[in-house]
Amino acid sequence: MAAALLANVLYSSGFVLEKRALAALPEVTIRQPARLLRLVLGSPLWIGGSLALAAGFAAQLAVYRTLPIAAAQGIFVSGLVLLVLLSARLLGEETTGRERYALAAILAALLMVVLSLREGSDTVSQSAPYPLILLVCVPSLAAGVWLYNSAERRARHRHRLPTTGVEYGVAVGLLYGVSSLAIKGVSSYLTTSGMGGALLDLLRSPYPYLLLFTGAFGLVMSQAALQRCRASLIVPVCTTVTCLYTAVLGTLSFGEALPEDPLRLTLRVAGTALAVAVLLSMPRHDPPAHNQAPLGAKELTPP
Repeated sequence: MAAALLANVLYSSGFVLEKRALAALPEVTIRQPARLLRLVLGSPLWIGGSLALAAGFAAQLAVYRTLPIAAAQGIFVSGLVLLVLLSARLLGEETTGRERYALAAILAALLMVVLSLREGSDTVSQSAPYPLILLVCVPSLAAGVWLYNSAERRARHRHRLPTTGVEYGVAVGLLYGVSSLAIKGVSSYLTTSGMGGALLDLLRSPYPYLLLFTGAFGLVMSQAALQRCRASLIVPVCTTVTCLYTAVLGTLSFGEALPEDPLRLTLRVAGTALAVAVLLSMPRHDPPAHNQAPLGAKELTPP
């Protein structure tokens, strides 16, 4: 329990630190990935945020070794609340009433999915046919990159209202969802005997190459999106898409059966449907700010 709460604090703090660092940097874009990496790696604050995220991942591994998956996910979901609170306190990000209701509904939807799990009774598969994995992952990656580029083109239009980041969050969430499936596939090779043969079999699978693609593109896309959008909105959206993608398509790809109990099946389906409905109904643009400059923006003084 202590490790799970620590992971929440580290993850939320890491995203907030990265957001503050990005706000002080020149504008970054996915069209110049080398410049983006050079800028962020030159920021001690951004490096601190990245180290916090890495420490959160280590704490998450400790949680999965000591707590049931259902209990761990329930605690991790609560970390989104901490992220919103830290964003409001340290970044000055304010959420509208509609967005607060949407975030509460997302938390409720994810908790419904968690409650549909039962430790020890759900079938856990370790392998999936490679053609099926590619059939699921390749279109998802293409859709994520296309959606991100579409949001970028619309954002460059003059006199356009600032985006809330929902499209960016969905796009990055699709990439991280593919990454989650790849991690699950890699884990099946780590449990086999004989490290040499396991490594060779792993290299023959699509999983390490999916991880390389999602890791490289996910880093660049997420940092560019985080600079121009509110962390209190884009991170929960990204987390929700990743969770739903992994739960739905991962279950189908790896052949894990749906719950047989009617109540648990209803919770899983209803939670998934609620989360999708909330994402579709969230506002796409922020209202124009007349009295407050965004974080990191320079105020203009009249001559």
